[in-house]
Amino acid sequence: MDKTGKHSLQRDDIDNADHNSSGNPTFDAVLQARLSRRNILRGTVGGAATALLGSLSLTACGGSDDPAPTPPPVAPTETLLGFTAVGKSLADSVVLPAGYTASVIYALGDPLTAATGAYNNDGNDTDFENRAGDHHDGMEWFGLDADGAPSASATERGLLAVNHEATTDEQKSSFFLHADGGTATLPRPAAEVDKELAIHGIAVVEVSKASGDWAYVQDSTFNQRLTAISEIEIAGPARGHALLVTKYSTDGTLTRGTLNNCGTGKTPWGTFLTGEENWFGYFTRPVGDDAARGNDKSVTALKRYGRSEGAASRHGWETAGADDKYARWINALTGASASEDYRNELNGMGYIVEVDAYDKTVAAKKRTGLGRFAHESAAFGAVTEGEPLSVYMGDDSRGEYIYKYVSNAAWDAADAEAADRMAVGDKYLDDGKLYVAKFNADGSGEWVELAVANADIAGYSTYDFADQADVVVHARLAADAVGATKMDRPEWCSTNPANGEVYFALTNNTRRRVEPAAGEFAPDSANPRVYTDVKGGSSTSEGNPNGHIMRMKEGATVTAFAWDVYLFGAEASAAPGAVNLSKLTADQDFSSPDGLVFSRSTGICWFQTDDGAYTDVTNCMMLAGLPGEQGDGEKVMLSYDTAAGGTLEVDTYVGKAPTADTLKRFLVGPVGCEITGLAETPDGKAMFVNIQHPGENTAMADIGDASKYTSQWPSNAGYGSGLRPRSATIVITKDDGGRIGT
Repeated sequence: MDKTGKHSLQRDDIDNADHNSSGNPTFDAVLQARLSRRNILRGTVGGAATALLGSLSLTACGGSDDPAPTPPPVAPTETLLGFTAVGKSLADSVVLPAGYTASVIYALGDPLTAATGAYNNDGNDTDFENRAGDHHDGMEWFGLDADGAPSASATERGLLAVNHEATTDEQKSSFFLHADGGTATLPRPAAEVDKELAIHGIAVVEVSKASGDWAYVQDSTFNQRLTAISEIEIAGPARGHALLVTKYSTDGTLTRGTLNNCGTGKTPWGTFLTGEENWFGYFTRPVGDDAARGNDKSVTALKRYGRSEGAASRHGWETAGADDKYARWINALTGASASEDYRNELNGMGYIVEVDAYDKTVAAKKRTGLGRFAHESAAFGAVTEGEPLSVYMGDDSRGEYIYKYVSNAAWDAADAEAADRMAVGDKYLDDGKLYVAKFNADGSGEWVELAVANADIAGYSTYDFADQADVVVHARLAADAVGATKMDRPEWCSTNPANGEVYFALTNNTRRRVEPAAGEFAPDSANPRVYTDVKGGSSTSEGNPNGHIMRMKEGATVTAFAWDVYLFGAEASAAPGAVNLSKLTADQDFSSPDGLVFSRSTGICWFQTDDGAYTDVTNCMMLAGLPGEQGDGEKVMLSYDTAAGGTLEVDTYVGKAPTADTLKRFLVGPVGCEITGLAETPDGKAMFVNIQHPGENTAMADIGDASKYTSQWPSNAGYGSGLRPRSATIVITKDDGGRIGT
């Protein structure tokens, strides 16, 4: 979900270079039942009208048989979305409604052991394996009681499992990490590459309110990092398969690293799920590799996943030396067998990774049964005793797909109490069926099983699938084979606790065209808009630059669903019949929805933006909504003129238009950032949100002049040393002690 900006790839440009074409309180109830049986520096602001975090001179401005239980009732003194909507902002600040306070608690470089020195933030810091990583993204909360035992009811002490997706870069170098901006030419120095390898991955960090204010705990024994070179097990149908054999793991059971971690999930048995998103660009293949492979089906697969021979890698890590940790990024056939080279190294990335946040001695596992693609979050559907578990996922690239995994094992509530949490993951996440979504023009849909026995897959002329492991490793090709619906970049998903409907953020797609050329996509009912967006009075984007939020209601069978669009992103002033189909006002308009989480405390739908289309008007933001249900709106027909003088008509289904009481802007971030990640304490009174890559549009040439940084956040909020901008986690609280969003 990393918006890499001008220094690498714009978010609406992230896709395959060779592209051919929940939060659910049921789970917390399960987790609470199990866990109850088992035994800083800070910048704070508030204001009478609007709170700002970002300027030194701050101005006011269970296991349950109920498949979808509703959130706790609103207290008599609370009104959901009772806050005053915040306006758009271009300030280098975090803007919140009156009555709310935000504090920075965990930023890039913060030390995670007692022996690690304070972060100087001048480019000379080292030991990043023991520091906070970069580009904070999705995260989940894991409670701890006063004695340090797991507790799902704990509200003042816990663990945040945080994705560290990527790094702010220009011309290969992660320039804010290096004293002089780093080396933008090849070969890259090993010392620079080692830093960059270490700031990717995930962290588990303890946070506590023991001192009265929220802070992270530097010397906590729970703190851990997984980086781009950490050893991780391969699990599921592809474990031990020939496609996973490498020089590092000659039996195909291990790989190194987790990369470009974006969205997250939390299992009913209390483990952390992290999705590997735009990982393919970190690898390279030399010219001639296609011929070395005999132009076999592996070449087809590599191209479908974005790696043509000769394509440059994102950071040039492979040039840092002969050491194996650098050589592995060259995805080439050079040896007599796969066990002698890294021809298959790319196949070890692109999965949902399961981590036991409470126990860093337990190996993390890549769950291959959930498919391999550009994963975002993993949202569980309703958990019901005696029924299979469902996990919903999106593939974040233009023209890619929405997936569902269904376990073969039926849910046993006793598994919520298992001492070996990862063994429970083996049971439910390694053995199941993977489906892909087809959206029909009448508002219905079909989940198509991706099985090697499926006639469309077995007979697919583009790629010859050998077995089910081949299907899950190359899920995109299998989805192509069955004719799944090509979506507008499926990002995060979450389950509405009020009714079990599943919501997907579809960020944008600048390749929708009425009459598409190769690599472009015609509008369809689920992705119906084609229009021109004007930025700054001159720059234009075409297609669907503002994105939309889809929702799906499961049907009577595992393969049936109904759908509509909860909200279409748009400027408030955009044409209401063609672009602003949701009739958004100035307090509600948004562009490029990305992060999406339903609160388990209040039931509020929180969604966040990662935008480049609307940033002439406002920085990225977070909004709060109270959705209705699928089918509560109307059918709308969009009409487009064709070059031949004809008309293309597209029917779509728009949810009930929001009111001033059911959708409001809650937060706007500092300059150049993406708002992403959301976790909360079980009582809903503390919310953790990530501010990713503030100041990303700073030029590498300006690294020596802080006055030219486009952002100095969070330093300008009083947090930490140095003026270089840093990704960071903030905690939001309500001044009256109430729940967030009321």
